[in-house]
Amino acid sequence: MHARVTEFTEVAKERYGLSIEPVEFPEAGTPTAEDAADAVGCEVGQIVKSLVFSVDNDPVLCLTSGAEHVDESAIAEWAGVAASEVSMASPDLVREATGWAIGGVPPICHERELPTLFDPALLEYGTVWAAAGTPTSVWEIEPERLRETADGEAVTFTE
Repeated sequence: MHARVTEFTEVAKERYGLSIEPVEFPEAGTPTAEDAADAVGCEVGQIVKSLVFSVDNDPVLCLTSGAEHVDESAIAEWAGVAASEVSMASPDLVREATGWAIGGVPPICHERELPTLFDPALLEYGTVWAAAGTPTSVWEIEPERLRETADGEAVTFTE
């Protein structure tokens, strides 16, 4: 098992009492939600995308269904800022805020507490799959348990 996946599973157990059973894929990994869904044999909507946005220069984590696209203006409305104040976070901000690199950001186990928006579309599924610390690993969890564990605010922020 990749060292970062091992680290993720250990932190998830220690912080949240979760027993993670990660699934790892070949080096090519699962760069898109569609690839991840094909690899684990689920619907693309069951893939959790952990996306970090810069909102008025502060990081906000958005956990969204792989079948959805984030609407930055909806995030701006939620935050009470101008749409021009919302953008995808830089790779440096993502790593600084979460401790993980883009492509492998899990929805939990971050370096610091982050405001977290949770896509209600994820609640339509019995289980969902999210990154486990690398672009080549995922793990399965019930969406409501994920929302609670991530302290996610269920907000519609997709198009």
